[in-house]
Amino acid sequence: MFLGHYAVALGSKRVAPAVSLGTLFAAAAFLDLVWPVLVIAGVERVAVAPGSTAFTPLDFEYYPISHSLLMSAVWGVAFGGVYFLIRRRRLPAIMLGLLVVSHWVLDAVVHRPDLPLTLSGPTRVGLRLWNSVPGTLAVQVPARSPGPTWGSG
Repeated sequence: MFLGHYAVALGSKRVAPAVSLGTLFAAAAFLDLVWPVLVIAGVERVAVAPGSTAFTPLDFEYYPISHSLLMSAVWGVAFGGVYFLIRRRRLPAIMLGLLVVSHWVLDAVVHRPDLPLTLSGPTRVGLRLWNSVPGTLAVQVPARSPGPTWGSG
């Protein structure tokens, strides 16, 4: 759902025009920025398992700190809170926090049921769109715009 995260960030520019695009992108991708650090540190686990889904060979074994719904909300409050402390702008801070949480929501559409709700609960969420390469491409690849219409003279 990589492009989806950035599409939401781009769309939020209308709501928070004063926020840099880089900051919006960082918020939308924040969970994926934290995740590899936690994997390298040995706190979270991923395995390469060809066939795990039709679209990606990654088997996300354990990642509740970066990708549980609960921690997504915590990360969102933290991200928005830091922005608020620096800029003192409430609406953009709220928007950035929501962007962080939107990452989990969009991931829930594509992942197999491996997204945890809490840090230790058994429930896992995922609608399995990654099990369909055409379905995944349909939501990842933007529709082609007809482009500008040029006058003849």
